[in-house]
Amino acid sequence: MRKTEMATQYRKAYVPVTLDVDKEGAILPRLIWWDNGVIFQIDQILYKCRATSKKVGGGGIRYTVQIRGKESFLFHEGDKWFVEAKEDNCS
Repeated sequence: MRKTEMATQYRKAYVPVTLDVDKEGAILPRLIWWDNGVIFQIDQILYKCRATSKKVGGGGIRYTVQIRGKESFLFHEGDKWFVEAKEDNCS
């Protein structure tokens, strides 16, 4: 099967987030805690806007963040946070 035929599947993964709030009330996410105990440090917040996830649905405030040199999206949906996680297709 060619790479173009293999579509990556994503799921909405709710995650705990450690954040700071500055004196103006701006929310600044700092760490993403994965279910398996891995903690991802957010190196930089690149952009923040209201948006919908095109991969998994839902939305709210979308933070474009840089983690380990790669851009990723972190969504603040109501009182929860989620990421677009790749499905594990191993059987």
